[in-house]
Amino acid sequence: MGQTFTGLLKAVRARTGQGGPARPAPTAALRLCGDYLAGLAASGPMSDAPQTRLVAAIGGLTTACGTDGGDGLFDALLRTGQRALEAGGEAETRLALDIAVEATGERPRSKGAWRLRGGALDALGRRDEAVQAYEQHLTLQRNPAAAEDIVRRVATLKDLRACLEEAAGLLPGEDGAALRALHNVPAGQARKDFAEVVRRRTAGGGGTADPAVRRLTARYAAYRRLLDRDRMADPLLGGAEPVGVTALRRMLTGRSVCLVAGVARIADEERDPGSSLGRLIDSYDLVVRCDALPAAVARTDLHAVTLRGDTPWTGPAWDRRAGTRLVFGDPLSQWRRSLRARLAAGAQDHIGDASLRRPLDDPALLGEDGWGTRTTTAFTVLRLLDFLDAPDRLDLIGFGLPGQLLPREREWVTARATHEDDTEMRTALR
Repeated sequence: MGQTFTGLLKAVRARTGQGGPARPAPTAALRLCGDYLAGLAASGPMSDAPQTRLVAAIGGLTTACGTDGGDGLFDALLRTGQRALEAGGEAETRLALDIAVEATGERPRSKGAWRLRGGALDALGRRDEAVQAYEQHLTLQRNPAAAEDIVRRVATLKDLRACLEEAAGLLPGEDGAALRALHNVPAGQARKDFAEVVRRRTAGGGGTADPAVRRLTARYAAYRRLLDRDRMADPLLGGAEPVGVTALRRMLTGRSVCLVAGVARIADEERDPGSSLGRLIDSYDLVVRCDALPAAVARTDLHAVTLRGDTPWTGPAWDRRAGTRLVFGDPLSQWRRSLRARLAAGAQDHIGDASLRRPLDDPALLGEDGWGTRTTTAFTVLRLLDFLDAPDRLDLIGFGLPGQLLPREREWVTARATHEDDTEMRTALR
């Protein structure tokens, strides 16, 4: 990696005319990236995965600068800025902002550039400027569904300011002014400074017996919640109810259950009105599907998904209809954030709670070692259903096809199968 990294740094400097002959159309962004790479090289070995992706994106930007430019170059510029923002360090976030400023200057009507600029300003604690950038993005965004998260974030930032204004109104003099100033301070420092004001006010005077102190404490609690997570448009998600282990077992007891593979061949046969496979699937009491749901599927009684990647909350919304939705993922903070960001109100009647988020390695459930993070969603939900031992019948449809299970998972299924029918593509476990 070190040799590749050094070569990339030389390539960036060559593109910008530093350390070699200048290439066509050098950009300020490349100079910024070169400065970042130089600082990164001086800091020692790099082992952080987000930083690695950022360096790869800089390499892509360098390559794009050697072409005729156009959309490909601009896309590479935004991709580099997004990777810098995802890396999360202060140097990376400032790089993301610098790239976004250049991008919005080059293309003032780019909604992606304004979104990146808002995100970088937001991460740096410059919330008033972030709102302005986000609102510019919203004026350019013609797809309301794609803008829901930005609308929610703008509302949260405005709520944060309102919390501080309300809390400042309870305090005279310097403390009130200090609270108002926290709106444009990084989250960690704002949290610490607000807590210190509350501590001083609680320790002095009438303490928590003072109504003003109690209101101040309530505003601090609301502020902390908003710092940690955005408001939800519908916190109750259309009345969906949480489901734990006991409730899920009760839902499965005495029923016939089939787990259907998410492959095009199965979906095509299901859509055929004369298909015997479609009739077979419809004959089960409960139909289970995983991950991306195929288009125009008639029934999904239980939908299981697994969080993947470093920012799983940025994935597409789970807005396809399902009776119950189970989301597998770890750590808990990412699981919670993903649910808040990706669940759609009215798209499910029940949602798996935290007790079901990592069934394979949770000692309160299976606690089985050795499956690892690469376990497929299909096997995770299958192993959970088998462990609960509640269904009268548990079948797999289409999992005999190649690539549906990992080799060790397939061995587990084969060892426990009571019947296999190639014609129906069905494997029975009980």
